[in-house]
Amino acid sequence: MTQRRSLLIIVLCCCPLLIPNVWAQTVQVINLEGHSTAITAAQIANLPRVTVSVVDHDKAARFEGVPLASVLSMAGIELADTLRGPRMTEVLQVTAADGYKVNFALAEVDPAFAVREIILADKRDGKPLDAREGPFRIVAPGDKRPARWIRQVIELKVAVVK
Repeated sequence: MTQRRSLLIIVLCCCPLLIPNVWAQTVQVINLEGHSTAITAAQIANLPRVTVSVVDHDKAARFEGVPLASVLSMAGIELADTLRGPRMTEVLQVTAADGYKVNFALAEVDPAFAVREIILADKRDGKPLDAREGPFRIVAPGDKRPARWIRQVIELKVAVVK
């Protein structure tokens, strides 16, 4: 009886630690109308991959992932020719698991506008991102400071700046 009780206590204590890992394997993409699309790690893994070599906190690093524009397109966010006029006030707000948020002008992630590719990375130096960084991280080559290289990405939300 004591062993069963001990096992039950261990299971109940560990379950909350496992739940965030299940949630973290998806990224929610929210469009202007508030419609949410869950993009899974498996779907992201099937998109065309890119690798960027950057300096992260004074250390050389090689991040692998997918263009952020591809993830947005998968969720139905229209880019390219549709991004003009009033849509030029749209931003992409990226949220981390701890509530940290950063913004990108939507045009910054659109390959029709920008030369650089901002990526949603899932690997660093050939290995999956560790729990501190992943499972997903934004990498924005060309930013002089990595303040927008947000870790533990859980949400991508399109909004309008007025």
